Parts: sequence; structure tokens; C-alpha cells
Amino acid sequence: MSDTMANLGRQIEGAGDLQSVVRTMKALAASSIGQYEQSVSALADYARTVELGLRVCFRENPPMAVMEKQKRKTQEEAIGAVVFGSDQGLVGQFNEVIADYTVKTLAILPGHHRVWAVGERVQEQLVDAGLPLVGFFPVPTSVKAITPLVGQILLESEARHSREEITALHLFYNRPASRGVYTPINQRLLPLDEIWRGGLATLPWPTGNLPEVLGRTTTTLRALIHEYLFVSLFRACAESLASENASRLAAMQRAEKNIDELLEDLKRRFHQLRQRGIDEELFDVISGFEALAKRPNPS
Repeated sequence: MSDTMANLGRQIEGAGDLQSVVRTMKALAASSIGQYEQSVSALADYARTVELGLRVCFRENPPMAVMEKQKRKTQEEAIGAVVFGSDQGLVGQFNEVIADYTVKTLAILPGHHRVWAVGERVQEQLVDAGLPLVGFFPVPTSVKAITPLVGQILLESEARHSREEITALHLFYNRPASRGVYTPINQRLLPLDEIWRGGLATLPWPTGNLPEVLGRTTTTLRALIHEYLFVSLFRACAESLASENASRLAAMQRAEKNIDELLEDLKRRFHQLRQRGIDEELFDVISGFEALAKRPNPS
């Protein structure tokens, strides 16, 4: 009995330690969600300003050198895809969802595919699905680390685009939808074609004043396009990280519930064994007392 109670005691202690770890991870995930959501919110106004600036530049006929190059035939197109996932586990189906969505989306896009994975876990999923990976980037661990990652992706994609190794660039990532829920998203960044320009042309101008471009339109346009690409990549990465931590938070909440139920069961069994031991000891005492009471008096 003592060995069984000792066993249960060790299990209760271990479950309590695990419960503390889970609660710490919950707090870290909740804190991270807030940081990444704030970064996306802070970026929204700047992104709007960049898009309005592009709208003004396109009001004048932009040089075609800045826009998409001469289109290849559909069967010769090379589509680059940046897929944002996670480096760490305990995120539920986070990586499986975005990997499956990427595979299905690229399957209906004609041409050759070249894929960059952001995160070891999603990289494994993409390799298992048979997608051709041409690069890997580690997942940022903070808001400050997003900017260097975006710079690396821009350099890599722009170099391949200038060599016409890719003619289109798509982003695949999970976007927060509600508490603990996310939705896989596909955003096309390149080419910067008439469809893209048409979308910008529908943006309403916030004032009644007529805007104009100061300086050379080409220089301003190139700078704004670079900022547009940067903002799009930063937002995709931040939203993916917010979704990852929301998924981890939900997983930790489920784990905490399971641990609570396990602890309750272990403590119940421990107290039952302890009470049984006490009952047996009391029974022995009573039996001994009764046996002594029945013995004849020597006098």
C-alpha cells in the first residue's frame, strides 16, 4: 500500500510541475499574441498611406520598367511561394493547415513552383507533400526580428525575379479570425500588373484636395513599391505569428484542462488509498482491543 501511495504521490507532484509549465506557456503565448496584433494594427495606417501614394503615382502613366515584364506563356511561368509556419510544436494543426492549403492552391496554378519555407515544422510538411523547396528561413522570435527576415525574403525574391527565375510571388500564411481560430490566406505580391493597379485605383482619396507627386515619378514609384512589398511581407509574418501563438494558447488551455482532470483523479485515488489504510489500522486497533477485552482476568 505504501508503495502505491508513494507512486501516486510522485505522479501528483509531476502533474503539478507540468501544470506550472503549461500555465507559463499560456502566459507567454497570450503576451505574444498582443504584441503581434499591435504590430499589425500599427502597420495598418502606414500601409494605407503607401497604397494611396501608389494610387497617385499610377494616375500618371508609370514607366513599364517598374511594372511587370513581358509575360511568358502560361506553361512557362515560374511561381514563387513563401509559406509561413512554425519552428516549434504544441500548435495543434497550425502547420498542417497552411501546408495543405498551399499544396491545394499551387496545384491549380499553372507553371513551375519554387517554395520558400519559414519554419522547420512547415518545411517538413511541404517536403512530405513533394513541393520543390528552394530556401528556408527560421521563424522570428519577436516583433523586432520580423524586419531582418522580411529583408532576407525581399533580397532573395527580387534577385530571382530579376533573373526571371520567378514571374509571380505568392504568400501563404494563417491569419487570425477569432479567439484561437485562424484562416489560411493566399496573397499574390508579384507581378505588379494591371489587376493590381486596378485594385489600387478603387481606393477613395481621404480629402477633397487633388494630390500630386513631387520630384521624379519613377523614383517615387520604385520607393513606394518597395515599401508595399515590405509592408505586405511584414503583415503576413506578424499575422502568422499571432495565429501560431493563438493556436498554442488554445492547445495549452486544452492541456491545462486535461491536467486538472488528471490531478483530480490522482488526488481522489490517493485519498481513497490513504483512507483505506487508516480504516485498516483502526480495524486492527479495535480488533486488538476486543481480543484483550475477552482475555480472562489473571486475578
